[in-house]
Amino acid sequence: MTEKTKPSQTTNINQQIDALKKQITEANAQIKKYIEKRDALHETVKKSRQEINQIKAERDSLNQKVKELKQQRDAIRTQTAPIMDELKVIDEKIEALKKNLPRISQRELQEEHDAIEWKISTTSLDLQEEKHLIEHVKTIEIQMSGYKKIDVQNKKIKTLLQKRKVFDDQADVFHKELTETAKKSQDLHAIMMEKVNAMKRDKDEADSLHQAFIKAKESNNQLYNQIKLLVGESISQRNASREQYQTRRKDEDVKRAQEDAKRKEEQAARAVKEQAIKEKIGTEAREKLNRGEKVSWDEFAMMLGDEKDDAETQA
Repeated sequence: MTEKTKPSQTTNINQQIDALKKQITEANAQIKKYIEKRDALHETVKKSRQEINQIKAERDSLNQKVKELKQQRDAIRTQTAPIMDELKVIDEKIEALKKNLPRISQRELQEEHDAIEWKISTTSLDLQEEKHLIEHVKTIEIQMSGYKKIDVQNKKIKTLLQKRKVFDDQADVFHKELTETAKKSQDLHAIMMEKVNAMKRDKDEADSLHQAFIKAKESNNQLYNQIKLLVGESISQRNASREQYQTRRKDEDVKRAQEDAKRKEEQAARAVKEQAIKEKIGTEAREKLNRGEKVSWDEFAMMLGDEKDDAETQA
C-alpha cells in the first residue's frame, strides 16, 4: 500500500459509511411510518372488535327474542290443534246428517211447515183432516230436525272458527314481531360480518406492516454491522498508518542521529587535521626563526598559537 492510496481508501471507507448511514436514516423514516400506520390499524382493529362485540350482543339478544316469539307462536298454534280436531269431528257429523236429509231444502220445508200451521190455525177443518195435517207437520218437523242439528253443528263450527281466529290473530302478531325481529337480527349480522371482514383486512395489513418493520430492523442491523466493520477497518488503517508514521519517524531519527554523529566525527577529524597542520607550520616557523630565517605573519601566528596551546596544556 503506497502513501497515495491510503487517503483514497480511507475516503472510500468514509463514503461507504456515509452511504450506509443515509440508508439507515431513510430506513428509520420508513420504519416510523410502518409503526405509525401499524399502531393506527391496531387501534382501528381494537375499536372494530368492540363494535363487533356490541353488535353481536345485540344480535344474540334479538335471536333470543326470536326464539321466545317462536315458542309463543308455536304454543298458540298448538292450542288450535284440538279445535281443528273438533272441527273435523263436526264435519263428519254434518256429513252423516246430510245423508239422512230429505230431497227438499230446509227453506222449502219451513215454508211448507208454516203454511200448514197457518192453515190449521186459520181454517175450520174437520177432525180427520186436522189430524192428518198435524201428523204431516210432525213429519216435516222430524225432517227439519236434521237441518236443525246441522245448524247447531254449524254454530259450533262458527264458534270454534272464531276461537281459532283469536288464536291465529295472536299467532300472527307473534309471527309478525318474530319476522321483524329476525330481519333486524339478519341486518345486524350482515353489518357485523362487514365489520369482521374489514377488521380482518386491517389486521392482515397491520401484520404485514409489522413484518415489514421487522425486516427493516433486521436490514438496519446488517447495515450497522457493515458500518461497524468499516469503522474497524478504518481504525485498523489509521493504526497501521500511525505505526508506519512512527516507524518512519524512528528511522528518520536514527538516520539523523547517524548523520549528526558522522558530521561530528568529520568535524573532529578536520579539527585534528587542522591542528596537525597548525602545529606543523608552527614548528617549521619556530625552526626558521631559530635559523634566523624570515617567517610570514600567518606562520608567526600559528607559532604563537602552538605556544599558547602548550602553555594552556601545561597550566
